[in-house]
Amino acid sequence: MDDKKPMPKTEEEWKKKLTPEQYRVLREKGTEAPFSGAYVHEKRKGMYACAACGNRLFSSDAKFDSGTGWPSFDQALPGSVKYEHDAQYGMERTEVLCSRCGSHLGHVFDDGPKATTGKRYCMNSVCLELREK
Repeated sequence: MDDKKPMPKTEEEWKKKLTPEQYRVLREKGTEAPFSGAYVHEKRKGMYACAACGNRLFSSDAKFDSGTGWPSFDQALPGSVKYEHDAQYGMERTEVLCSRCGSHLGHVFDDGPKATTGKRYCMNSVCLELREK
């Protein structure tokens, strides 16, 4: 996807652009089943972009195996994401959204690698698109 292409503005336009699974996760704040995503064990180098709008989010250099079943990163690219408090399902979490289109990507936790940022950006594969180097 090209970062410069205009984004859909209505939910009907998003439904036409995204697959049903992408729409459920990105626009309705769903989640994919653990260990089911295409990028859980991905090792190729490149940049991970938002599957909805093409905004670059994470470098493959920030990816690590958290063992949780979802692609995990220790940091996002500066300005690429925004955060919202999420108290759904009786849990207190920090939701991660694309800063460009506002789509749900996953959550960030404070149990990542202590040698780096200490953060674990737990993302849904369906929300990401790997652009290889």
